[in-house]
Amino acid sequence: MSRGTYEELAALVLERPARLGAVRLVGIDGRAGSGKTTFAGRLARALGRTRRVTVLHTDDLLDGWSKLLAWEPRMREWVLEPLRRGQAGAYRRYDWELQRLVDEWTPVEPPDVLVIEGVGSAAAGMRADLTLGVLVTAPRDLRLRRGLERDGEALRGEWERWMAAEDGHFAEDRTAEAVDVLVDAAPVEVHDAEIEYITGPGGLSARATLEDDPVSGPDGEEQSE
Repeated sequence: MSRGTYEELAALVLERPARLGAVRLVGIDGRAGSGKTTFAGRLARALGRTRRVTVLHTDDLLDGWSKLLAWEPRMREWVLEPLRRGQAGAYRRYDWELQRLVDEWTPVEPPDVLVIEGVGSAAAGMRADLTLGVLVTAPRDLRLRRGLERDGEALRGEWERWMAAEDGHFAEDRTAEAVDVLVDAAPVEVHDAEIEYITGPGGLSARATLEDDPVSGPDGEEQSE
């Protein structure tokens, strides 16, 4: 394992070519509760010092708990393809309380860098357009605890079904073998989590186990999903 900084990772993104028209697309993938949202926000902050950055969350384009990758065709049609053409995109956000897509459209102006975070954001269907793919990992019990603390014990069944579906998806997609960076979001190693992250086995051009996230101990910081 080694450590990297968000500034260095931002520089790597900007060194690489755009593959979605003029937009550099970054996919922050990983299982629910792993810390993707936190990682995406910190990377976006580093990128935003010199570039226009937009962060999109796949949870906002889902159909509730029904299907892991329900967001992908919507994201592609509503956002990615217009951006590829240099046009603004837009999407209808899924309201988790109403359990439906809202009627209003949220506009997405063409950014320099688009960061998408969520399960499947670095999966096979996205890779041709990615400038950088990241997989964020954390132990299963920690991820489940984070999820239940956020959503409540009443949703334990949904969380367990979702996690089982994730296991099948990541085993089939072999995401860990394809991403550029593997991140351990619950490392034992002490580090400044605001500016640094710890890479998992392999680090850049990562290779990792496909059964589940590597087992490691939390470092005391509860990264949000």
